[in-house]
Amino acid sequence: MAFYKQPCIHCGTLVERDARFCPACGSSSPFGYLCPSCLRPIEKNQMLCSGCGRPLYVPCPHCAQQTFVDERCGHCGQSLMILCENKRCGVLQFFENSKCTACGKKIKHKK
Repeated sequence: MAFYKQPCIHCGTLVERDARFCPACGSSSPFGYLCPSCLRPIEKNQMLCSGCGRPLYVPCPHCAQQTFVDERCGHCGQSLMILCENKRCGVLQFFENSKCTACGKKIKHKK
């Protein structure tokens, strides 16, 4: 069975359609954007997630500019992701999440 490739929305690399990560840029959502809280598909022009109501534009913790809830800040390029502290999980999470979307463990935010 032939697999057709589709471009990653972040870097343009052709990726197999069943891939969970882009092999070139490492994005965990190469074909679309997902809400960092409820993981529903979202689009860049939306202000709120239709599933959970979370704001989709937040201030970057590095440069304080309003940015879309993506893996990197649209202004300074810094990562907006942190690792889940659960040793058995370790999945990257959005910096504002209060619990891990993979294992459910509460995330402690450093002050």
